[in-house]
Amino acid sequence: MKIDPTLKPFFSPQGIAIVGASLDPSKLGFGLVRNLVQSGYQGAIHLVNIKGNTLMGLPIYQHILQTPDPVDLGFLLIPAQAIPEAIEDCAKRGIKALIIGSGGFRETGKQGAELEQRCLHIARKNGVRLLGPNSIGLIDTHAPIDTTFLSPPGPTPGDIAFISHSGAICSAVIDWARGQGFGLSRLVSLGNQSDVTEADMLAPVAEDPYTRVIALYLEGVKDGRHFLEQAQSVSRDKPIVALKVGRYERSQAAVASHTGALAGMESAYNAAFHRAGVIRADTTEQLFDWARSLAWCPLPEGPSVAVLTNAGGPGVTAVDSLESKGLKLADLGPETHKALGGLLNPAASLSNPVDMLAAATPHQYASCLQILLADPAVNSVMVILPPPPMHTAGGIAKAIIPVIYTADKPVVVALMGESLIQEAVEHFRAARVPEYRFPERAAEALAVLHQRSKYLSRLADIQVEVEPDFPGIHTDKVESILEKHDSAGFLEEKDGFELVSAYGIPITRPQLARTAEEAAKIAAEIGYPVAMKISSPQITHKSDVGGVLLNLLSSQEVITGFGSLVEKTRSMRPDAEISGVHLQTMLSGGQDVIIGAIQDKQFGTLVMFGSGGIEVEKTKDVRFELAPISEREAEEMIAATWAGKKLAGFRSFAPADKGAVVDALLRLARLASDYPRIAEIEINPFNVQGPGTGAFAVDVRVRVDD
Repeated sequence: MKIDPTLKPFFSPQGIAIVGASLDPSKLGFGLVRNLVQSGYQGAIHLVNIKGNTLMGLPIYQHILQTPDPVDLGFLLIPAQAIPEAIEDCAKRGIKALIIGSGGFRETGKQGAELEQRCLHIARKNGVRLLGPNSIGLIDTHAPIDTTFLSPPGPTPGDIAFISHSGAICSAVIDWARGQGFGLSRLVSLGNQSDVTEADMLAPVAEDPYTRVIALYLEGVKDGRHFLEQAQSVSRDKPIVALKVGRYERSQAAVASHTGALAGMESAYNAAFHRAGVIRADTTEQLFDWARSLAWCPLPEGPSVAVLTNAGGPGVTAVDSLESKGLKLADLGPETHKALGGLLNPAASLSNPVDMLAAATPHQYASCLQILLADPAVNSVMVILPPPPMHTAGGIAKAIIPVIYTADKPVVVALMGESLIQEAVEHFRAARVPEYRFPERAAEALAVLHQRSKYLSRLADIQVEVEPDFPGIHTDKVESILEKHDSAGFLEEKDGFELVSAYGIPITRPQLARTAEEAAKIAAEIGYPVAMKISSPQITHKSDVGGVLLNLLSSQEVITGFGSLVEKTRSMRPDAEISGVHLQTMLSGGQDVIIGAIQDKQFGTLVMFGSGGIEVEKTKDVRFELAPISEREAEEMIAATWAGKKLAGFRSFAPADKGAVVDALLRLARLASDYPRIAEIEINPFNVQGPGTGAFAVDVRVRVDD
C-alpha cells in the first residue's frame, strides 16, 4: 500500500487549529473543542474566533495567523462564504490539511457548487488537502483524537474502521456500535469529497495497526479506476465491506442492446467490488455483522459447517440458511460420532446438525464444540443457543468461550431470544465472539468468511499473467471500420461482423440480398438451411418487428420469405430504411449464449456472459466482469450462470465447446478495451457447438461513440 504523505496530518497532527471555536455550549464550535479535549488528544490545540477569549483553559486567538507552533491540521467551522479566505490564511500559516465542517456548498445548488470549486482551486494552488465540505470530522480512538462535534460519548476503541459519505450515518453508527458491544478504530466523514475521497482514505486507514476491517458507506465513488486500484491494494491485507446505496438509480446513458440494458450502474459496481475483493452488503446491519466476523474470526479453509444446537427447529433453520448461502453441512467422521455419543443423551442426534437436546449442560456444549472443531471435515461451526430451560445462557457462554479462543477455525453464535440471554450477550461481546440473534444472520457471517478465504486463495493462486498474444487480430481492419463511421450510432450489420472477425471471433458471415432472386442465389451458394434477417440501420432488434426467418430449406421458401419480411417490416416500421435481407447459414444444434461488452463511465470496460436469445433480459442470467479479464476469470463468469452449467453438460444438455467461449470472451474484452469508442458490442446469439468444434457469432450489434 502506498500512503499519500499529504494525508498524514489528518491522522497524526502535531497541532490542531479550530477556526470557529465557540463559547456557546449549543454551538457546534463548542462541541468540537469539547470532544477534542475530552478525547485525550496529546498534541497542541489552538482555538480561533474573531471575538477572542478563552475556552476550557485554552486561549482563543482572533486570527489563524496568530496561532503558535505546532499546527498542521485545521478544522473550519465558519460560514461558507468565509471559507475561501480562511483556506488562504491557513495556507499562509503553513497548514496543509483542512477539515471543512461547514455546509452551504454544492448541495445547495449552482452558487454553492461554484463556491466549492473556488475553495478547491485555492486549496490546490496552495498545496492544501481538503476533507469535506459537510464533513463532521474524523476520529482515531487509539491515537486518541476526536475532531467531531457529535454529542458524547464517542465510540469505544476497537478494530473496525468506518469511512462514510454521510455524517448522519456516522453519528448513528457510533451510538449503535456502543449498544452492540463493538468498538471502532478510525472513523472518517467524507462530506462532499471536493478533494479527499473514499479511495484516498483507504490506504491511510488500513495502515492503522489497530484496524482489522474497513467498513464503507458509499453513495457512489468519485473516480472508479482510482477506487479500484486502492481497494485492490488494501484488500490484499485487510478486508473491506461496503454498503453502496442508490442501487436503483437508473443510468442516464442511452442504451439499446441487451448488454446495455442489463449493465447499468449496479453491474459495474458489482464487477468492480468483485475484482477488488470488496464484500458488498445490502443493509447497514449486514455491514457491521460481517465486519465483526471478519475482525474477530480466523478464516475457514472450506465451505463445510458443523451446527451445534440444543433444539431441532433452529438447527433446521440454520441448515436452510447455510445452503442458501453456498455453504454445506460437514460430513462428520466416525470418530466424531463416537465421541459425541459418549457425551450426550442416547436420544440426541449425532448427525449434523448435532442436537444435544434441551437439557444440554455447559460442559456438554463446550465438549461437543471441541469435538466438532477437531473433525478435519469441519471448516467452521455455528453454535445455536436459545434460552436453555435447565441452565443459564450466560453459564453456557462462559463454558464455550475458552474453546473458541483456542480454535483455529471460525465459530459464530446464534444467540436466540432477548431478556434471558443478556448475560451471555455481555460475555460474548467482551470476548469478541460474533453473536447474532438468529441463525440466518450467523449463516451470512460464515458465508462472508468463506468468501474472504476464497478471495485470498485466488490471489495466492494467481501467477504473474502475461497478456495473451492472440493470433488472428487485425487492428487495421477495426480502425478502417471505425474511421468509416465517424459519428455516434450503430454500425451496419456487415461492419459489426467484420469488426469481431478482425479480432479472431468466428462468425457466420451474413450476405446481403437486395432482391428475392438475389436472395435465392445466395442461399443456393451458401447451402441450406439458411436464416434470413431484415437489413435496416434503424432496426436494432429485428425479432421485435418479425424481421427474422429461420430454417428456410428451398429457393421458393427464400423468395416467399423475402417478400413477407419486407412487407411485414414496412407495415410495422414505415419510417425504416430497408436495404434488403441478410442471409446466413443455419447452424445445427449447439447452445445459444450471449457475450458482450460495454463502456462504463466509472470503471471502464465491462464484459458480459449469459443465457442468449430473446429472453436474456427476462432471465437476467448474466455475469459481468471488468476488462481485462484472465482466462480464469472468464471461466468463473461462465461457471456462475445457468448458461455455463448447460455448457458443461447438464441433464438433457450435451456438453459444448466451453473453451471456444473462453477464447471469445478474452478476445471481445481485448477489442472493447483497445477501442473505447466501441460503446456497446453484443453477440447474441453466440452459438456454441460440441466440444472441440467451435462457437460462432450469429448476430452482432455494435454501437460507437463520436
